[in-house]
Amino acid sequence: MADFPFADRLAALPPYLFAGIDKAKAAVAARGVDIISLGIGDPDMPTPDFIIEALHEAARKPANHQYPSYVGMLSFRQAVADWYGRRFGVSLDAAEEVVTLIGSKEGIAHFPMAFINPGDLALVCTPNYPVYNVAVNFAGGEVEYVPLTDENDFLPDLDAISEASWTRAKMIFVNYPNNPTAATASKEFYRKLVDRARETGTIVLNDAAYTEMYFDPADKPCSILEVPGAKDVAIEFHSLSKTFNMTGWRIGMAVGNPSLVKGLGKIKENVDSGAFQAVQEAGIAALAQGEPLVDGFRKVYRERRDAICAALSKIGISHRVPKASVFVWAKVPQGFTSAEFCTSVLERTGVVVTPGNGFGAPGEGYFRISLTVPTPRLEEAVSRIASL
Repeated sequence: MADFPFADRLAALPPYLFAGIDKAKAAVAARGVDIISLGIGDPDMPTPDFIIEALHEAARKPANHQYPSYVGMLSFRQAVADWYGRRFGVSLDAAEEVVTLIGSKEGIAHFPMAFINPGDLALVCTPNYPVYNVAVNFAGGEVEYVPLTDENDFLPDLDAISEASWTRAKMIFVNYPNNPTAATASKEFYRKLVDRARETGTIVLNDAAYTEMYFDPADKPCSILEVPGAKDVAIEFHSLSKTFNMTGWRIGMAVGNPSLVKGLGKIKENVDSGAFQAVQEAGIAALAQGEPLVDGFRKVYRERRDAICAALSKIGISHRVPKASVFVWAKVPQGFTSAEFCTSVLERTGVVVTPGNGFGAPGEGYFRISLTVPTPRLEEAVSRIASL
């Protein structure tokens, strides 16, 4: 059988971080080891029943069995606009400033194709979700990494980016609450970013998938679109995945500057046929009725955060206590690289944690823990790590 070579753009990619983790996890599990997976941030709590019932009812409608709109049902986009109004006080035109996505990852991956020409520069704040740089490279663009460091609370030093880079950059990727560091951004930070981007004509792509996973009302994350003038330069990506435990449903949205939304919509016209309308109807129900249940999910994650942070402190592992997201960002013990530590933990204890360098060079020396398993399993995981 012929073995065809991959295209250069694919052959140049490093192995996808989580695919490699899954392969290593399967090898250890094959030895009969009890695996505790704290790798991928995939909520373990089920999708609420009322959302499932909304899908069940919508799936029976013959109109939903046909091709959907490329950019999404207007009723779903209106539900998104209404939710943004209630949650962030942001006014959105559902027809022009909202596009439906098959999950936010899909939208982020496609967005550079609409605005990056070969040779264009994109600034990527790192450690980062790997899809950012991959998407830019697939579009033929170049990436300049902007380091996120503990000393700066894992926010980019916007003043340290050279004037030449700001002038040349077609877009900048930011992500708060951040994956993997769990850092959060203030409205003051967004204001400075928006002002700089407006000066230089730089598109701001804000990945805001974790805004609803916060632990204290005083730390409730904001939207970049709350900043005056943000719509001049910004598009924000959001998802129902983490908020409503709907990762497998693949439903999300991008909102903001109408020309940016329109550009992404034109890409979607040519590469997919839109999200299943029954899932969009379930999404409408989630956005309209789900907040009381989301508050309960936050309480579960807060209990888990508190438990694992206490356990990590007890065994002397330095870490940040997150204000939001479903992750804890911790330092590997002395004498290990990130990869060495995570490999040793998996092979010797059956616990899966993610090496920080897999998210970019500034992540070396750290590892990421996901809070998406019950508290007893989190505590058991740390107990196993302590036995190394």
